[in-house]
Amino acid sequence: MTIAERIKQLREQLHRYNYAYYIEDKHLISDFEFDQLLKELQALEAQHPEFYDPNSPSMRVGGSITKNFQTVTHAERMYSLDNTYSPEELGDWLKRIEKINGAPITSFTCELKYDGASINMTYVNGELQKAVTRGDGSQGDDVTANVKTIKNVPLKLSGDFPPVFDIRGEIILPLAGFEALNEKRLAASEEPYRNPRNTASGSLKLQDSSETARRPLECFFYALSGDLNYTTHWESLTKARSWGFTVPKSMEQLSTLEQILDYINRWDKKRASLPFEIDGVVIKVNSIEEQEALGFTAKSPRWAISYKYKAEQLSTRLNSVSYQVGRTGAITPVANLAPVELSGTIVKRASLHNADQIEKLNLRIGDYVYVEKGGEIIPKIMGFDPARRGNLSDVIHYITHCPDCKAPLQRIEGEAQHFCPNEALCPTQIIGKMQHFVGRKAMDIDGIGAETIALLYHQGLVKNIADLYRLKREQLLPLERMAEKSVDNLLAGVEASKERPFHKVLFGLGIRHVGETVAKRLAQHFGSMRNLMQASADALLAVDDIGEKIVESLQAYFISPANIQMIEDMAAFGLSFESEQVMQSSTIFEGKTIVVSGVFEHKSRNELKKMIEDNGGKVGSSISSKTTFVLAGDSMGPSKKEKANQLGIPLISEKAFYELL
Repeated sequence: MTIAERIKQLREQLHRYNYAYYIEDKHLISDFEFDQLLKELQALEAQHPEFYDPNSPSMRVGGSITKNFQTVTHAERMYSLDNTYSPEELGDWLKRIEKINGAPITSFTCELKYDGASINMTYVNGELQKAVTRGDGSQGDDVTANVKTIKNVPLKLSGDFPPVFDIRGEIILPLAGFEALNEKRLAASEEPYRNPRNTASGSLKLQDSSETARRPLECFFYALSGDLNYTTHWESLTKARSWGFTVPKSMEQLSTLEQILDYINRWDKKRASLPFEIDGVVIKVNSIEEQEALGFTAKSPRWAISYKYKAEQLSTRLNSVSYQVGRTGAITPVANLAPVELSGTIVKRASLHNADQIEKLNLRIGDYVYVEKGGEIIPKIMGFDPARRGNLSDVIHYITHCPDCKAPLQRIEGEAQHFCPNEALCPTQIIGKMQHFVGRKAMDIDGIGAETIALLYHQGLVKNIADLYRLKREQLLPLERMAEKSVDNLLAGVEASKERPFHKVLFGLGIRHVGETVAKRLAQHFGSMRNLMQASADALLAVDDIGEKIVESLQAYFISPANIQMIEDMAAFGLSFESEQVMQSSTIFEGKTIVVSGVFEHKSRNELKKMIEDNGGKVGSSISSKTTFVLAGDSMGPSKKEKANQLGIPLISEKAFYELL
């Protein structure tokens, strides 16, 4: 047997043993025998690097060093889930989606909600190509080298898998492994890790993948996406399990609200004995067709919801209340607490939300309050202990003036929060808007962080966003922590940001109620800042998902002479205030719905979908009578091809698509 043949044989054996262990629950060989085969493979690969395979079982031990994790845009956005905490809320969700669907929904899946780090993995021809963290939902970090060390993540698949697809999962650290890690840290006089969730997430960003390999991480998979032909979520995950993915057997297919509630209650009783942490149950509409009909809100899928179990609640002393000013002027009261450990983290602060919440809770400084995490990033106060109250003279009264600029606060009728109206002169708002503008979700300017923005403002170098484009090298070099390389990176980042698209600039302005999705809709609809600024209230309301609050906010922003001047200055500096659609001025696909299917030679499916939208078309997720044509690449699924033929939908090649443009 040649060296190449032995390496191939070892790889195939080890992949097969992994599949048997994690999917079939069969121990074909002992751990010792497995380790001996792995060591033999590692030795042969080290001696013969010409036989390198990026998905060899030897990747499990790690060893690669990643200094900087590359940012990758997700092919399909990773949405967060809406939460519900009671059977009544769950029933309301069911009624709501059935109303949208126009018919009863009779099939659901229920899955445990694992408390870990979300991941999206891309497989090409049955091999793991890329693993990307959730990030902000639109883009995340490429952590492929670290994910390859997780033993139950398949590096090569078995069975009838599609040529290209994405799969999503949750990377967790089982409780036994977490405790073992902490025992080692304590023995070495090191600080123990706080909780399994944060430790799992942090493990994915370690620079040395061999360190990740030493952590007993696991991945549970919960969703497939891509050019697939399955009719139900259940079918897709059952298939995924057969290819080698760990899809927990706790998933069930159910028909009624009563069955769903029974599942929730059963696992509420069992969860304390599970070897890993869960914080609830995820309920999904099973039919893919119904999922597509229900669609998404700006933040969440309408066809799925998370039922959260009651969170841990503890009592601690309320020491004081401080007030934070947001970049849009919103005032948020924050309770400062005597430190207490809650759900594995030390809690010192809790949100009090708004004046109504403070009045409702009737709190006093010195009260012992009940604090709950309940899925919140900042915990919240649920009430107080009547036996341990503060002095009556220390009742909390909401402030009347901005804590930063001392301007009288305003409260718009129908809204919960108070606002500082002094947008042009309130330092916290000015700094916050600039920090938002340079942030990753907006202009993503390298070399400028939140601290740098604050420094530039306090040094008098920037008073608004446009001033960032006036910065000179000689102004920056004398500043603290501003070495030549830092200054060059900052100026290069500012210059590069001029290439960011219009919808990113619009979002970056920080207009109240104009989030990422709204900014994209407005940019696509109006095409330019000039058109948007001149749009009437009726024209704005005609855009999908644009309501009266957004219209009022836009009109208030564009009536300000200071804002108009700033936008004119930014345009003069070369920022993009026209969408790509306007620049291309093409409506060739207007009114057409195009399905993209298969693997393409020159561009990715994501790039092709963007080209369709940029030229007025709509991208369809499945073939139907409304489909205009299918942009068909190699390895297009036979069932999709058959459906297109049955409906008389033409198939267009990549070359023909470019010719149309």
